[in-house]
Amino acid sequence: MEDIDLLNIIQKKIPKLSKGQKRIANFLIEDYDKALYLTASKLGDVTGVSESTVVRFAIELGFDGYPKLQQALEELVKTKLTASQRIKVSSDRIEKSDKSILKAVLESDSDRIHSTLNEIDEAVFEKCVEKILSAKKVYIFGGRSSFALASFLHFYLNLMIDDVVLVNSYASTEIFEQIYKIDNDDLFIGISFPRYSQRTVKAMEYVRKRGVSTIAVTDSSVSPLVRFSDLSLTARSDMVSFVDSLVAPLSVINALLVGISVSKKDDLIKNLDNLERIWNEYQVYNSNAPKNYL
Repeated sequence: MEDIDLLNIIQKKIPKLSKGQKRIANFLIEDYDKALYLTASKLGDVTGVSESTVVRFAIELGFDGYPKLQQALEELVKTKLTASQRIKVSSDRIEKSDKSILKAVLESDSDRIHSTLNEIDEAVFEKCVEKILSAKKVYIFGGRSSFALASFLHFYLNLMIDDVVLVNSYASTEIFEQIYKIDNDDLFIGISFPRYSQRTVKAMEYVRKRGVSTIAVTDSSVSPLVRFSDLSLTARSDMVSFVDSLVAPLSVINALLVGISVSKKDDLIKNLDNLERIWNEYQVYNSNAPKNYL
């Protein structure tokens, strides 16, 4: 059900729906962004039907109940809302919560991390660590806001293993120029969250056709990256106004780096000792920071 466009499902079902259910259907088609955070009772009030009619409507669409319909609405909102619509939806959400912006955002991020922890497959996570360690060269690509995640992963991974390439996304043609030499012994890590970067999807498709192993770091099993990945790590992502919340994805990437560092502990210690001498010699870090005597 999740991989089919919810709006198409509703459109096809309309002729078979009752009069009250048609009112719900039309409201969702026209204002699905407003329905995202409405309970079944509230949606009934808005559309002039009973709560039980809303529940029956969700079941008529093929869902187990109204909460499953809300999940489908959330997936729809992630991929279809424009930046300005995202601001309006998230502002309404925060206003209805009666919480300060700081508390609402931090609590929401905390919830995403807990949800990610409960849902992520640890066996897949371990396989990802093994794939990275066994690859001859690792290519990392994240378009748009996900470039920050890709850059973070590249920075630390480059300290631990040889031949790590951060693919830049300034122009779509340049992406392929950076990865056209990729071969079967290499690994490609694609990172993208709603609204998904088309460049990242195309790059994943290209390397997969070349027979290269791929890892997707994304938000769900219905992400377009998953179709072109051998392994996928999913982390909850949601919108905070037009800003993407990447706290949970960053935490998963951090766990990946820790997993690799544990496996490469002896080599990593030697590398870091050498780097520490260089950093001290060329004053990379501020060594004159005030000491805390308390």
